[in-house]
Amino acid sequence: MKILLCCGAGASTSLVAQSMMNSLPENEKANYIINAITYDLFLDHYKNYDVVLLGPQIRYKKKSLEKEALADNIPVDVINSVDYALQNGTKIIEHAKQLYKKAHGA
Repeated sequence: MKILLCCGAGASTSLVAQSMMNSLPENEKANYIINAITYDLFLDHYKNYDVVLLGPQIRYKKKSLEKEALADNIPVDVINSVDYALQNGTKIIEHAKQLYKKAHGA
């Protein structure tokens, strides 16, 4: 699964992306690509991903970014603020999986 994380500056989501990868069992890491970008690069990158997760600090951008991504059947949602603050990679990956299943019926 390819997961794109977006936030205002990209610094905090880079840490979250690392936490997400570290939470995966070694035998599953090859099945994931998790990258972090600033939201202003969203249009250049989102089509290369299965799911887009936004940092809580840019939740106000969700509707506009989601409008673009849903046309390509790519779900967009905001990361739970507690999971984000605690860098709970396991819960954030589970959130991404649920979004993907809901969008693709898998």
